[in-house]
Amino acid sequence: MKQAFFTRCLFFFTGILVLSFGITLTIKGQLFGVGSWDVLHIGLTKTLGLSIGTWSILIGLAILAFDMLVTKKWPLPGTFVDMFLAGIFIDIFNYWLPDIDGFWMQLLSYLTGLVLLGWGCGMYMVANLGIGPRDTLMLLFVHKFNWSVTRARTTMEVTVAILGFLLGGPVGVGTVLMAFGLGPIVQLALACNERLFMKWTGIKSAVV
Repeated sequence: MKQAFFTRCLFFFTGILVLSFGITLTIKGQLFGVGSWDVLHIGLTKTLGLSIGTWSILIGLAILAFDMLVTKKWPLPGTFVDMFLAGIFIDIFNYWLPDIDGFWMQLLSYLTGLVLLGWGCGMYMVANLGIGPRDTLMLLFVHKFNWSVTRARTTMEVTVAILGFLLGGPVGVGTVLMAFGLGPIVQLALACNERLFMKWTGIKSAVV
């Protein structure tokens, strides 16, 4: 039992670290645009101030409030841990990592970040200790409307990108790629990490 809990914690915290690093890499490669949620966060930063990570946390709180109104349930404690840690890690990585110049380096940064973001999402979700607000909203769509992870994620990404663009956030081909490409990466990462988790613990996470 202790080993299973330790494995859950390992998947959870490693996943959050990986996805936060991935988000930061896409921001550093913003010549191509950034992910939909970061279009919104950057748009809010430009319009109202505060850091990207801070807006990530504040938007997360708003989503959690909506989710609780719909489901009438309190999120798991891990949901709040994920929300605050991701916002903090994004600001830390954004400060530590140097800005990237050049077309090919920005492209490499963006594509690497996209893969790490999707993989980190699938990794920490498998731990089933509580998922981040955006993934909570995604799974709400999955369960309420019987949508696939890909459809739910893509719908969210497109909607948020439009809103962020209206606020002045950077939109580019990378934003479109993120909107339509992240869902399949998350779905693949969920399947792969689910198998790995079961191999290590003998327990099915039952996230989706």
